[in-house]
Amino acid sequence: MRYLLLISADESRIDDGEPSDEAIKVFTDWMDDLVRRGVLLSHEGLQPSRTATTVRVRDGHTLLTDGPYIEAKDQIGGMAIVEVDDLDAAIAIAAGHPACAWGQVEVRPIRQIASS
Repeated sequence: MRYLLLISADESRIDDGEPSDEAIKVFTDWMDDLVRRGVLLSHEGLQPSRTATTVRVRDGHTLLTDGPYIEAKDQIGGMAIVEVDDLDAAIAIAAGHPACAWGQVEVRPIRQIASS
């Protein structure tokens, strides 16, 4: 089963500068383990939420808003897709993500849509 890991945190607590060597090593070790196990399908970081453009269509009109979809302290900063046997395995992977030390990781099953 595939799971989406939504990585989020309070952006005001995140330094826009370069991460420390130790932070890079912790993250690299986490990713290398998942790659070695063959469960990581994708992992991407996002630019800060202030760079987002939100698109809505209302009554046939396309409406654009600068910034994130919701006004909230915590914003999504990245995502990963893993393929594992069950939710418990996905939770264990999420708990090992370095971002859990200052933010959180939401684990969501990916909906399987039948193709015709």
